Amino acid sequence: QVQLVESGGGSVQAGGSLRLSCAASGYTYSTYCMGWFRQAPGKEREGVAATYPRGRTYYAPSVKGRFAISQDNAKNTLYLEMNSLNAEDTAMYYCAADSGVRCVYGGSWLPRFWGQGTQVTVSS
Repeated sequence: QVQLVESGGGSVQAGGSLRLSCAASGYTYSTYCMGWFRQAPGKEREGVAATYPRGRTYYAPSVKGRFAISQDNAKNTLYLEMNSLNAEDTAMYYCAADSGVRCVYGGSWLPRFWGQGTQVTVSS
């Protein structure tokens, strides 16, 4: 059974940084695509970043240049390094994963497996 557990959220001042982690288990980690989504109150869910087999990555335009997605295959852990945070980054952040044809490049893919979410709050 696929399990994803996020950690690392919290409160930070504008301009600050946070690193989110997502510990994965229950599947062959390296064959999956993984990503981060976020959803703020009253807003639609947004695909923030994703990483695909063979190293391809995707970033939403709103975070490109500020966020970096990475993974440690030995630890089965996905990371999201977030820098230059601003109030618009405030949201619940979710880790997600899937494989095969569901690994569509971009922010609108629909993964089957999700973590429980971790809150990020940026104060100005």
